[in-house]
Parts: sequence; C-alpha cells; structure tokens
Amino acid sequence: MKILITGGAGFIGSALIRYLITHTQHHILNVDKLTYAGNLSSLDSVSDSERYQFLRLDICAQAQLRQAIDEFKPDAIMHLAAESHVDRSISAAGEFIQTNIVGTYSLLECARAYWLQLDSSAQRDFRFHHISTDEVYGDLPHPNDANFARQLFSETTAYDPSSPYSASKAASDHLVRAWHRTYGLPVLITNCSNNYGPFHFPEKLIPLAIINALAGKSIPVYGDGLQIRDWLFVDDHVDALYQVVCRGKVGETYNVGGFNECTNLSVVTQICELLNELAPCHIDYQSLITFVTDRAGHDKRYAIDASKITNELHWQPQHTFATGLRKTVQWYLQNLPWCQALLPDLSIQLPQKAK
Repeated sequence: MKILITGGAGFIGSALIRYLITHTQHHILNVDKLTYAGNLSSLDSVSDSERYQFLRLDICAQAQLRQAIDEFKPDAIMHLAAESHVDRSISAAGEFIQTNIVGTYSLLECARAYWLQLDSSAQRDFRFHHISTDEVYGDLPHPNDANFARQLFSETTAYDPSSPYSASKAASDHLVRAWHRTYGLPVLITNCSNNYGPFHFPEKLIPLAIINALAGKSIPVYGDGLQIRDWLFVDDHVDALYQVVCRGKVGETYNVGGFNECTNLSVVTQICELLNELAPCHIDYQSLITFVTDRAGHDKRYAIDASKITNELHWQPQHTFATGLRKTVQWYLQNLPWCQALLPDLSIQLPQKAK
C-alpha cells in the first residue's frame, strides 16, 4: 500500500513509520507541520529508505494538502497529527481547536475529494484511519470512591471530555463519523490509552520523570498521585493500528489498551526503582518525588476494554508494564543526547555506574 501518515514526526507517528518501514513493504508519505513536539531525528533509522518521504505541511492548509494527496495517491490515510498535551490545552486552547478540529475537517475534505475521483475498486479499498484517545470518554469511578464498582471504557461509552484537549479530540471523532455516515467515506477510528516508550517528548509523565531524575531535579506528581491510567507500550499500539487499517471493519471504532492500570505515583516510583538499579548515584531517586497542585479538571481514572480488537482482529499487547517500562528507561539512558537536544538548558548527566 501507499500510506499517508499525518503527524509522523511525533511520538506515536514516528513509531508507526519505523514499524511500517521495518516490517512491511508499504510506501509512506509523512506529512507533519513540525511543531515543538515533532522531531525528525526520531526517524533517522528509516529516513534513507526509498519507501519513505517527508513533506512539511500544516494539515489546515487545504490547497497544499489536496495537492499532496493527489500526487501521492494513497491507499490509506492514517491521521495522527494533533496537539495532545492536556496542560498546554488548559493554558492555550486555541491551537488545539485549530489543529485537532479544523485540521481534521481539512483532512477529511481533502480525503473525500480524492476518494470520489477513484474508480469503484479503489474507493472500496481506501481507508481513512483516525487515531484518537480514551480521554474523550472522560473518567471512570476510582477505587477510592464510595460504592466503587469497576468499569471500563468500551466503544459505546458516552463521550464526556474534561479538558480542552479531550474535547477537541472528541469533536474530531464526531467529524470523522459524520463524514462516514453523510458522505460514505470509508473510515476507521481507534481510541487508545496512555502511550509510553522510546522517543517520547519529555513533557509527558514517564519521560519527564526519567529526565528530571537524571538531572537531579524534582519529579512533579499532581495532587496525591493516585490518578489511574491504563498504560500501553507504543510498539504494541502501532501494531494494533496496522491491524486495524488492514483488517478493521469500515465505520467501526476499536479501543486499544495495554491492560495495565497503574497510579501515577506508582509509575514514578517504579521509574525511580529502575534508575536506582540501572543508574545508581549518591541519592535515592525517590527522594526527588514532589507533590504539586493538582491539574484543573484532572480525570481520576482511565481504563480500556480492548476485548473488541482482541476478539475481532486477534490483537494483544506483547508488553507488560514492567517489561515496557524497563525497555523505556534503558532507551533513555542510552539516548541522552536525543533528550539533551530537545532540552538544551537542562543539564543531564549519566552516573558513572549506569548500566
């Protein structure tokens, strides 16, 4: 296939491209605006492939986007381009509205115009795969709540977004479904739980904790740290995305989770324990954990029911949280120059005994 991927220089997008170039024979066009979180160095291992090309482009620029689609002639579009950091959405929501809502509309219209000019066979085979988040569902009851009963997000869970980020992603999901129902565009949607792994921009919890610890800085934990997330190793996620775009049923949504519910405090504590083992220094890294004022509107718990993708497409994650987190910490220890290039003002020094 020829697959156009938006946001391919981001964390999940770059992992997807590395997967596709390494494990398939598909041809890839990476369309990315290269905002602060886009990093082409994450694609150094595949950038020389004759099956990979990059185009710097804002998906809101409809004329240029339409031209790129018409020239590349994709068999599938996988849409990952998005502003995704909740804290940034709280302080500056405008970029999230523009990229996540207006950008998705722009891409849908360009994809629809392209799809309509295809012959009937190519129209039938074409796919528009929208990659979204479990945050569109809001949050779930927490074990600390009175009369707690365990619940999971399913594909039919009502949307109840809490932040400007999750609201903008919810809106984009609705647009994609509307373009399928109204115009017949063959779409697929996936909603995933929290991703982690190599090449993650160090503003998110896991890479931030690793980098701050190695720099001897405090490791911030919101509120009491008991917010629960379902953690999904990024390589498992991109494998799921590939299964969906190849074998998913048109018009369907698939939730993708890691089956790894864990509190934020436990995540940070496990990172510190791994660093104490792999990069011991003169302090116990856990002493750097610092509780800070909780985020506004902070969701208490996310948890995915991934039984649909497991039963229908026979996908399952290959990593437990323990194995995935160890791989992640080891990758950061071995790739500190990548981190330092993103954070030039932060002094990151690997302890002498690091393994």
